[in-house]
Amino acid sequence: MADSLVERRSIDVVPDDERHGTAFSQFTLWLGANLQITTVVTGGLAVVFGGDVVWSLVGLLAGNLVGGAVMALHSAQGPRLGLPQMISSRAQFGVKGAVVPLVLVVVMYIGFFASGTVLAGQAVGRLTRLGPVAGIVVFALVTAAMAIVGYRIIHALGRVASIVCAIAFVYLGIRLLDHIHLGEVLHDRAFHLPMFLLATALSASWQLAFGPYVADYSRYLPRTTSARATFWWTLGGTALGSQWSMTFGVLVAATAGGAFVDDQVGYVVGLGGTGAVAAFLYFAIALGKLTINVLNTYGGFMSIVTSVSGFRGQRRLTQRGRGAYIVCIMVAGTVVALLGRNSFLDSFADFLLFLLTFFTPWSAINLVDYYLISRERYDIPALTDPQGRYGGWRGTALVAYGVGLAAQFPFLSTSFYTGPAVGPLGGADISWIVGLAVPAVLYGLLARHERGATAAAEPGPRTRTPRRQGAGR
Repeated sequence: MADSLVERRSIDVVPDDERHGTAFSQFTLWLGANLQITTVVTGGLAVVFGGDVVWSLVGLLAGNLVGGAVMALHSAQGPRLGLPQMISSRAQFGVKGAVVPLVLVVVMYIGFFASGTVLAGQAVGRLTRLGPVAGIVVFALVTAAMAIVGYRIIHALGRVASIVCAIAFVYLGIRLLDHIHLGEVLHDRAFHLPMFLLATALSASWQLAFGPYVADYSRYLPRTTSARATFWWTLGGTALGSQWSMTFGVLVAATAGGAFVDDQVGYVVGLGGTGAVAAFLYFAIALGKLTINVLNTYGGFMSIVTSVSGFRGQRRLTQRGRGAYIVCIMVAGTVVALLGRNSFLDSFADFLLFLLTFFTPWSAINLVDYYLISRERYDIPALTDPQGRYGGWRGTALVAYGVGLAAQFPFLSTSFYTGPAVGPLGGADISWIVGLAVPAVLYGLLARHERGATAAAEPGPRTRTPRRQGAGR
């Protein structure tokens, strides 16, 4: 029973006879993953930092659509390649070079695990009356157990969360509208470009953070699954779930002020009611956070294994090794959560947003290579061979990545660093736009030049890579 329940695959290709499901599974997973308290807080920040309600909502929608589209393009790679997301980045960076963006990706997902565990721990602690510390530990253990079981339970959790959390948010929305005067809230419609760009950056960054692991949850879909269907169902789920939660956060932050900022979980549950209703809302908050935290744990595990296996020449991972990696992530995230549950997390959240700077260029390079350079065809065996077609380290991608990083810093605005271009832009942070555009263009030019030079140096006619070596048709 355990063998059938616990996922066997990790970094290896999912064979056709183990593929299952439909593209609609991506909708329920990403809807459930985004209908949760941290998404609410992210939307509320647009108002807390000084934006008005109407243009904050428009900016958040723009960011969710643009960032969600980038994220969904990664998701569409899953059925065709049958590989975890970060394994495919070896085709651009090299089998060993892929570790460069992965190091900070792992740190970021541990951080997201920690911040999510703090909020969920509050809900679990109040629901069980064990207190926040015990709530954090219990929640972390449940998260790790589900991540160890793997793919099937993650999608099952997403389906349940999409229903339960949708019911909770519909109810909370009705209660909120009973408490506020919507006309007055929407009355101030003054457009301020920096605040609009801030709202856009908040939601776009939220979506881009899913990029390094989104294909992990579409790789079991049958190879014949339409890339277009995978794209649209993923975008639909993540954009709808995020915009719904962030809209709620904007309205709450605009009307509750400090009461919401000081105690997000307590305020939201108090808005809903007491007794059995409060218990249901605490459960819904914990369930929403459980869904996204399992994704963070599973994605972090995949990222670590991708890094280590590139140097060890490892093609598969045992279930015991899988459990060990996941427990390490759980322990690290729990320690950070316990240490930072009182005052550290505000600064740490800012640091996590700063870390997004380091894989926005990765996302651009991966998409340009997959869709425009390689035309959706990779030599799968070469992705585990440092002496093979993709080599150990690929200078083209590493140069484009480094330039993409450097190009962002003048436009970056955080509490501990502000770039020189932020002032002339009125305080707006557009680093994520630069981080997508610059490396995409540079890598496209360098990769095409490299490909042309290689072709010119090869004697005789060029031959195409046989389809059986790639991801299939």
